[in-house]
Amino acid sequence: MADVPTLSITLLGAGQEVGRSCCVLQYRGKTIVCDTGVHPAYSGMASLPFIDELDWSTVDVILITHFHLDHAAALTYIMEKTNFKDGKGKVYMTHPTKALHKFMMQDFVRMGSSTSDALFSPMELSISMADIIPVSAHQVISPCAGVTFTPYHAGHVLGACMFLIDIAGLKILYTGDYSREEDRHLVKAEIPPIRPDVLIVESTYGVQTLEGREEKELRFTSLVHSIIRRGGHVLLPTFALGRAQELLLILDEYWKKHPDLHNVPIYYASSLARKCMAVYQTYIHTMNANVRSRFAKRDNPFIFSHVSNVPQSRGWERKIAEGPPCVVLASPGFMTNGPSRELLELWAPDSRNGIVITGYSIEGTMARDIQNEPDEIISVKGHPIPRKASVDEISFSAHVDYSQNSEFIEAVQAQHIVLVHGEQTAMGRLKAAMQDRYKTRDEDVKIHTPRNLEPLELTFRGERVAKAIGTLAARPPQSNDIVTGLLVSKDYSYTLLDPRDLRDFAGLTTCIVTQRQKIALGVGWDLVRWHLEGMYGKVEEGLDKDGVSTLRVMSAVDVKQMSEHELVLEWDSSASNDMIADSTLALITGIDKSPASVKLTTTPHSHSHSPSHPHPHADIDDKTAEKVRIQRLAMFLEAHFGEVELHMPEDPSSSNEPPEQGEEANQEPALLVTLDDADAAIMLGSMTVTSSSESLRKRVEAVLDMALSTVSSLDEAFTATPAVLPADGGEAGERESEGARDDNLVGNEVGDIASSGRVDAEVPGSSTQHPKEAKDGMTAAGGVMQEGKQGTADQEGKNFDDATEETSATAENGMPGRDGEGQADCIL
Repeated sequence: MADVPTLSITLLGAGQEVGRSCCVLQYRGKTIVCDTGVHPAYSGMASLPFIDELDWSTVDVILITHFHLDHAAALTYIMEKTNFKDGKGKVYMTHPTKALHKFMMQDFVRMGSSTSDALFSPMELSISMADIIPVSAHQVISPCAGVTFTPYHAGHVLGACMFLIDIAGLKILYTGDYSREEDRHLVKAEIPPIRPDVLIVESTYGVQTLEGREEKELRFTSLVHSIIRRGGHVLLPTFALGRAQELLLILDEYWKKHPDLHNVPIYYASSLARKCMAVYQTYIHTMNANVRSRFAKRDNPFIFSHVSNVPQSRGWERKIAEGPPCVVLASPGFMTNGPSRELLELWAPDSRNGIVITGYSIEGTMARDIQNEPDEIISVKGHPIPRKASVDEISFSAHVDYSQNSEFIEAVQAQHIVLVHGEQTAMGRLKAAMQDRYKTRDEDVKIHTPRNLEPLELTFRGERVAKAIGTLAARPPQSNDIVTGLLVSKDYSYTLLDPRDLRDFAGLTTCIVTQRQKIALGVGWDLVRWHLEGMYGKVEEGLDKDGVSTLRVMSAVDVKQMSEHELVLEWDSSASNDMIADSTLALITGIDKSPASVKLTTTPHSHSHSPSHPHPHADIDDKTAEKVRIQRLAMFLEAHFGEVELHMPEDPSSSNEPPEQGEEANQEPALLVTLDDADAAIMLGSMTVTSSSESLRKRVEAVLDMALSTVSSLDEAFTATPAVLPADGGEAGERESEGARDDNLVGNEVGDIASSGRVDAEVPGSSTQHPKEAKDGMTAAGGVMQEGKQGTADQEGKNFDDATEETSATAENGMPGRDGEGQADCIL
């Protein structure tokens, strides 16, 4: 059951850039979107991902990794202002993320409402929030058929997670932003226990390696202290949530250890942060052991001793700027607008002041521009401002550096790695470094760096796996065993069941559809049999359970004589049986038009019109059958190869000499073919060809296949491929054909072949079973499965001249045959 499906990955944002993360996964008709952020360097519609490139009504699931604006701020716009609401898509994020996302977006709407670039209204935000489904870490969610996902801790910020997504068996790990370093309040990112096929991972820092946490904290606190000593103000531009809480924990602890700093205030310039502190205290259980242990001792780490909120009066920025030295954490981190931008413009001209960039800065933002230490900056109003304040960067950004990222990528062991959320240069360097590492270990791992709107298509070749459960699982199969049962497919997973377990494990019932067709015909019963034998070679004749004369065609279709001029065709519906029934119906309805039937009449009279001789194409059913078969086969071979000889093995009991080595293997009648000094033997029992010449053997095998199909009737070809003689060289041989029909051939004696090429043989004809006996224990090759109830089916009949039609269906549980129990076969 080989399959070659294709996964399509399209980035609507964060493709060779940082910002507006939005990744679209499409596989087997399912569409999953991971993150829906805005670009911090732009505003209004320009900040959105390329949302017009996707029909959002087809999206099945939207997954948000964390609450940062570049990963979640476009969600409300998509939910309320695109056709996403016309579909059946669902939105998921963790419980802490939803709680913090609400406050973040309220602040986002408030900041945008003063401009003409507002993306949505507070009402639309409230409506969209109601439709977001919160989930917990490690919770397995199945949002729709064939799709499951599991969130895992990602570090980075409170509530951040990476998603392990399973679409029809294909596993994709989408990390979002993640951190592998445990800080003062967050756990580090987990490595999922399941190996994914595809890893979509951030590449923010490329091949850059960051300093350790302890060294970084020491350098940070020393820098802040030195700026205070020189009488300056310290500006720490940071986002209201995430790294700000980490910095506050560091500063509060440092202030406690240095009494000389107790009179220096630390301001947290964010009303949003005050609201969100309650959320942090609510989700203490999701943080690391350090915070949980302090909280258990009634020591809440988020109740700070030396941190206060800024005054609420208008113009507080200027009052603080003109006051004594202090430390201010102000948002936003990119300093595009808001308190951090106002304080920057006020403090930049004073050389005593210092600006410490504590997070990753996106290209095109003031935070990135000021790291180049320009002589002047441009104010929000467009005026130049001299820059004399010191500028330092100490990154507390909770992103992985090269060593952490490469270690994580190798631990995950994905076949395909897709790099996102990184600038083109950094991403290219990371790709080259990882390729070099894999090359040295001779590992075939594909690394991709798609641009925005550049579809990446990955092809996966694999085998579907069916799990045997219930009765079939009670006895583990041995090597080369054939497992027989029903193969049930649901949501791209496959289960192999015993038919008796179908209702218990799959909630399904089974049935057999039996079809009947009435035919009005003006010819005799014997003539019907004669024509059927001519077409199919042999038919079985007997009585059914009601004593009605019945002819069975190819062990599949019963032709019953209900009255002198009325026949009924009956068969168990399946693709093959329906085909045989159609051909039988066409044959019977054309009997009265056949030239062979011209002399017959439906008018009763004293003498009989039964055929006085068998049909020339009917199977021979007497002791000359094998003789005729060998003669036909020899004639066919002679037409291709010239003279053919029949070789009969000697009776070992009539010879006193011991058999030579290898003679036991040739104790079987054979036809010998000679061509260009090369011989080939056709074993009449097994119908195999042996020859010292490989080319002659292949040529004889090809001709033998044509000969067997030519001399065999439809009945023989459909039920089994018979050998000319029993494989044991004369003893009784039993063959079990499809449809559970037994044909017994008893070979007694084969005469010598004459020089003229004639073959003489004496083999008694095969006995015919009663149709009822032959059909016991049989079912059709295919059934109808319906969910929750017994199934019945009607098939439209066909009108053939004066034929009338009647089609019925019977259904029983447990897939019984007409008088017994049956099952479908599946060989894995």
